[in-house]
Amino acid sequence: MRDLPPLHTLPAFEAAARLGSFQAAAEALNLTPSAVSHRIRLLEDYLGQPLFERLHRAIALTAAGRRYLPVVREALLRLDEASAGLRAPHQERLRISVAPALGSKWLVARLAEYQETHPDIEFSLGTATSLAPLLAGEADLGLRYGEEEWPGLLAWKLFEERVFPVCSPALAAGLKTPADLDRSRLLRHPLLSWQRWFAAAGMAHPEPAEGPRYDDALLMLEAAVAGHGVALMVETLAAPYLAEGRLVRPFPQDCPDHSFYVVAPPNIEERRGAMDFIRWLVRSARRDGLGRQARPE
Repeated sequence: MRDLPPLHTLPAFEAAARLGSFQAAAEALNLTPSAVSHRIRLLEDYLGQPLFERLHRAIALTAAGRRYLPVVREALLRLDEASAGLRAPHQERLRISVAPALGSKWLVARLAEYQETHPDIEFSLGTATSLAPLLAGEADLGLRYGEEEWPGLLAWKLFEERVFPVCSPALAAGLKTPADLDRSRLLRHPLLSWQRWFAAAGMAHPEPAEGPRYDDALLMLEAAVAGHGVALMVETLAAPYLAEGRLVRPFPQDCPDHSFYVVAPPNIEERRGAMDFIRWLVRSARRDGLGRQARPE
């Protein structure tokens, strides 16, 4: 067999030529722009000539690139068609680790919807709030609440959240202004800051040092329903309780907080079915219209 170019460089070349930019090619291939640029540079080094002109804010095929493109495109198409014809049907298993509240109040219904059109995906769900299952290889992807940086993991934003107090209707009847919370039992969660909300409400209060503490937001919501105190909660998780009337917002003030993310080890990019599901989740979050959503990547 003749000496072939590095085969992983060819999809990057075809996508960049078709879409007109390294950025767009990166999004289509679930790579970073630098990875696409590196692959094309590797192909150009192999061929001994440039395939693209790098302009100020765009790229354009060189004469060599224009001659090479139809050959590469035909080869990739034939490989794809032949592989599809030979590939045996199989069921892919996707292990998801999800924070309990988001799993029960948002994710489970969407998994059922997804499986209606993707019966070849078998989901396995586990609940956790730490990153341990992902870092230990016990889960393929996770849904977590936090900030933008997820060391060692890739991340796709679902919701940018706002937080506000919620409580039972009976407790709300005795709350006229945020100052009335000084006489209330405040339910606490390690990822939600009462101090930040108090500042948004114009009150210089420190983080409460007392009051029941819940590591599980779902347990804290149920405690609030039972009248055990006032909970600070994110909009996405509070929404079904508010719609049912089981909880109410005693005050209109809210404040921005962290976001919900899909997080996964870098090798998830090698799994086509998993990446399709992640992009679908991001689109589903945008469709639901909760919080502020990011564009699917």
